[in-house]
Amino acid sequence: MRSLRVLATLPLLALTLHVTMFGQGRNYGRSMVITQQGIAATSQTLASSAAAQILAKGGSAVDAAIAANTVLAVVEPMKTGLGGDLFVMYWEAGTGKLVGLNASGTAPKALTPEFLAKQGIKTMPGYGIHSFTVPGAVDGWAQIHKRYGKLPWKDLFQSAIAYAEQGFPVTEAIQESWAGAEPRLRVHPESVRVFLPGGKVPKQGDLFKNPDIGHALRLIAEQGPSAYYKGDIAAAILKTSKKLGGTMTAEDLAGFSSEWVTPISIDYRGWKIAELPPNSQGVAALEMLNIMEVTPASPFGAFSPAEMHKRIEAMKLAYADVRRFVADPHTYDAPVDRMLSKEYAKKRAALINPREAQCDVPNGDPLGSNTTYLTVVDKDGNIASWIESVYEEFGSGLTAEGMGFIMQNRGALFTLDPKHPNVLAGGKRPFHTIIPAFMEKGDQHIGFGIMGGANQPLAHAQFASNVIDFNMNIQQALESPRFTKKNSGGCDVSIESRVPAATLQQLSERGHEIRIRREYTQEMGRGQAILHDSKTKTNYAASDPRADGEAIPEPIIR
Repeated sequence: MRSLRVLATLPLLALTLHVTMFGQGRNYGRSMVITQQGIAATSQTLASSAAAQILAKGGSAVDAAIAANTVLAVVEPMKTGLGGDLFVMYWEAGTGKLVGLNASGTAPKALTPEFLAKQGIKTMPGYGIHSFTVPGAVDGWAQIHKRYGKLPWKDLFQSAIAYAEQGFPVTEAIQESWAGAEPRLRVHPESVRVFLPGGKVPKQGDLFKNPDIGHALRLIAEQGPSAYYKGDIAAAILKTSKKLGGTMTAEDLAGFSSEWVTPISIDYRGWKIAELPPNSQGVAALEMLNIMEVTPASPFGAFSPAEMHKRIEAMKLAYADVRRFVADPHTYDAPVDRMLSKEYAKKRAALINPREAQCDVPNGDPLGSNTTYLTVVDKDGNIASWIESVYEEFGSGLTAEGMGFIMQNRGALFTLDPKHPNVLAGGKRPFHTIIPAFMEKGDQHIGFGIMGGANQPLAHAQFASNVIDFNMNIQQALESPRFTKKNSGGCDVSIESRVPAATLQQLSERGHEIRIRREYTQEMGRGQAILHDSKTKTNYAASDPRADGEAIPEPIIR
């Protein structure tokens, strides 16, 4: 028995010696990318590489972001593209100024509750032609390039055109998303022709070509955004809409213009956290952080039962408010200032029972997915925090005839409840899920975002808390296990299996209905982050292992 006990200690002794010799190691997989050159972090390596090449040619962060976005339109067609919307936050290193761009489109003027009622439609369609709103992304690219671009417009599309015409091998996470959305493509012959070659979803490693979107990209590169909103691409969109009984008109497209907006922000334990104002849901991330700030972070870590319980309950309270009060600010003045006040946060936080999950969460009274996120920093330290989306996987399921891109289904986020501020109206923008983010303290400036519809605000809050409360670097904060929940009601919550079993057990005992997910799942969103240190002029980047991408530094060309 004695010899067995001695032998049993040998592996432990060896392990102890190993740890002593090589340090404590780490609990995340990837290292940050660190350089004094620019960096592009996206969800697909080909897009990151294209952006890094633009930086090496002297392009700005915006030039590189547009190049990356156009490549993603080709290689992640179910998530982003010419038929979607765009939101950007841009930090100017020279001035320290943070600006925002809202490039989300409006409902066609003839798309109204009355029109849908005549079609026998009683709830807002989730997909199909009546979920299609004016796509804002192309105009957004042009507007921000006019202000911050350095390279010629046409030079930013060349990589995307090459991948569209020559093809690219389909990657792991993209193939998974493609396969999951196949039924939506089956409803439209043009979508089947373009995105189901040979009638099937491409397999991992298959070479996929889309010459139609290559043609559309050439038109935009050569003619600018007018090709999209007034020219041949507009004609293709209108032809598709008319054939399917849609309401889009030439005036709807030609009359669209993106809007420069002022970001909203809070102070969270000494850090400034910024999001974009309504019609986006960024206010939810800020309200959640405010509620979390009312009590100290747990001394037992980010994945302790007390900390995770607080995060989940804070998320429910914030989401109940955002779903009730956020809509197009041109038609409804959401009480953003009140929602983001520390006084209001204290009232909402008082509703959290530290020992029990709340399953029925009412909104307060402050009056009284799918998506692609990328971030780029250039050698001067300017940061583009950039998000673009067709909403759900393959959007409306409809492809613009002859142009090879999916038309978004953002209209699905309207309601037909006449008493709700987000009720459908012609010429109105819907409630929007996609949100870029930014945070800073002293010399540290971070552009970040985590995709996935309703998942985004709670993922933003988890990331920010990981960095601020638990001193994680941006890669560790991005990789760390997350929870997600699609709505404020109910006690269900999905959590990645890397969270300690003891925490999961105690959360269950508090009434949370836990759905354990894979170690790294796209359900929790796919994020990117870049940090610029304005004192040392050093850039740091992180890319989420839940996607196919990476952070790629600008190569030095001599």
